[in-house]
Amino acid sequence: MSLASAPSDLSDLRDYAFEWALVDVETSGLVPRRDRVLSVAVVTLGPDGDQTGEFSTLLDPGCDPGPVHVHGLTAERLRGAPSFDQVAERVGALLEGRVLVAHNAQFDYDFLAHEFARARLRLPVARRLCTLALNRRVDPPTDDLRLGTLAAHYGVQQLKAHDALDDTRVLAGVLRASLRQAARLELPLPLVTCPPRQDPQFAPKPPKTPCAFRNPGRLTPDGPLVQGMKVAVTGETRTARADLVLRGVAAGLNMMGSVSRHTSALVTNDSAADSAKARRARAEGVPVIDESAFLRLLGDVRPGTSHEGSAILEPARAPQSVPTPEAVPTSEAGPAPERVPAPEAAHSLALPAVPTPRTPEPDEAAASPNPGRQRAARPRGPLFGRRVLVLGGTHPEAVAARTRVVELGGAAAINLSAGVTDVVVLDGGHADRRLARITALLLPVHDAAWLVAPVVTEASEAGGGRAAAHVLPRGGVVDLPLPDGRGPADRWTVTASWAQQTACEIDVVAFVLDEDEQVSFDEDFVFYGAPENPGGTVRLLSDGPTEQTVSVDLAMLTPSARKIVVAAAIDGSPTFGDVGALHIVSGPGNSAAALAQATLDAATTERTMLLAEIYRRGESWRLRAVGQGYDHDLGALAQGYGVDVTD
Repeated sequence: MSLASAPSDLSDLRDYAFEWALVDVETSGLVPRRDRVLSVAVVTLGPDGDQTGEFSTLLDPGCDPGPVHVHGLTAERLRGAPSFDQVAERVGALLEGRVLVAHNAQFDYDFLAHEFARARLRLPVARRLCTLALNRRVDPPTDDLRLGTLAAHYGVQQLKAHDALDDTRVLAGVLRASLRQAARLELPLPLVTCPPRQDPQFAPKPPKTPCAFRNPGRLTPDGPLVQGMKVAVTGETRTARADLVLRGVAAGLNMMGSVSRHTSALVTNDSAADSAKARRARAEGVPVIDESAFLRLLGDVRPGTSHEGSAILEPARAPQSVPTPEAVPTSEAGPAPERVPAPEAAHSLALPAVPTPRTPEPDEAAASPNPGRQRAARPRGPLFGRRVLVLGGTHPEAVAARTRVVELGGAAAINLSAGVTDVVVLDGGHADRRLARITALLLPVHDAAWLVAPVVTEASEAGGGRAAAHVLPRGGVVDLPLPDGRGPADRWTVTASWAQQTACEIDVVAFVLDEDEQVSFDEDFVFYGAPENPGGTVRLLSDGPTEQTVSVDLAMLTPSARKIVVAAAIDGSPTFGDVGALHIVSGPGNSAAALAQATLDAATTERTMLLAEIYRRGESWRLRAVGQGYDHDLGALAQGYGVDVTD
């Protein structure tokens, strides 16, 4: 049966039967706490897939409608339409008791949550399903996962893109077809519970003014303050703390909320204070001055070096031993600074004896005639373009098998999807519950010996002939492309996923770091409790229970931002050795074709892991697959990057 002729009746899919509320909103911008909904459409489906209701309306947002060239909704067209609070109860009645469904569902959910909060009403949504996340699991043979592309693939007619009602009707067809494909593969649905993330405690704070100057180092005895110095304040002060901070910022200082080895000076009127900042300052040898001295020095702050004028250096390649977060890895240019011991011993994620593809040296990359192309030599081995799922084996055996797949030019899968072309079964793999479905799908099944010299047939239908994302080994680097030669894509995403049967909670986080490998302020630590930084340039998106995405607006990052580190942490006692491999995919935006992917393996006792880095290289950006782990928890990792962690 062709996808175009697939029935809309879902009554035979009992494990996928829910009451659905399909939603699409058109908005005046991309920031839910600031921008407004211009139109909303809701289509409800029963568990059998039949439509049970429909509502749509334009809305008068009371503000500029934003990018009219995208949504076509001018102020004149919206004039006279109801405000959101006038239709909120009707929309809420359609959402009540149903699973909210949208393409990039967190976007629609967050906008609805803010609009309901403005109307002083509860958003009656307990769970949501993202069709983008669902199709990441299905992995259809399409060039990208945009709604229009999926509609064409599944044979769903699209009449008017960016029209809320038509997009919702298209979404209904995509949902029905996606559910059938999920059932065919026996995939669990990536349902996300919807906590009250719009509570005031989770609301992003207004953007702070970033320091425009590079940190010149520590304050010297009898020396002046220099613009860019990192200064923290602790204890009681005669001048209001807020006034001290504002005066420091106005003078060009980087006023910090925490102390690290990169702090230039700590201001306190009690040199024997027992605060966390004072203890850390004493441990790190940070100069301490009192309030009077600070105010006197503020009268003659010397000029600093702007971030735009400072040299931008390539980070060293991933070392084979794992440094602490504050440590700078040893490079060929010379020894690293003295390292600060981690709270607990960090373990190297040592790869098995199987070699990985060679990554060119930085000079080789600089000589490349096409700076937008990948730095790492693209493997063209016998498994190029194929996705191999490994079942069974001990942890080291599975790691070695997946490493061998990458060595041979293939991609190592961690979950069954439509994109899997081959399955390798190691000892014990025949007990995997997925094997029956794999057999029914007629996928080629091999034993471990096949990886020595694999013989493959022509590309299977699962591959679809699409361009495969570049497979990075641990430490591999790619240049982010320069669209139209004008600069990097505005939004870049890193999506991390893990085995769908994983029982423990895994949190993906991000740190926005300066040239000292430190956050400029605590809010540049993005995590589940604070899912975007103050400027909205880095956001955490919860796509499902076993995948999360970090989205970065490279064009809007401040000049002081040199690197964005994406990490993962396990909540509780399990380790990444218990979880197994993590898979990362990176591309320009949530639904565009991925540029790069990597399977990060070989973890044992680690509880936190650095997954990827996006970092500046001159005027461009690069992505590195990292795969370094630590035994300590997320709090210790955050403190290493200069975050002031409190209980």
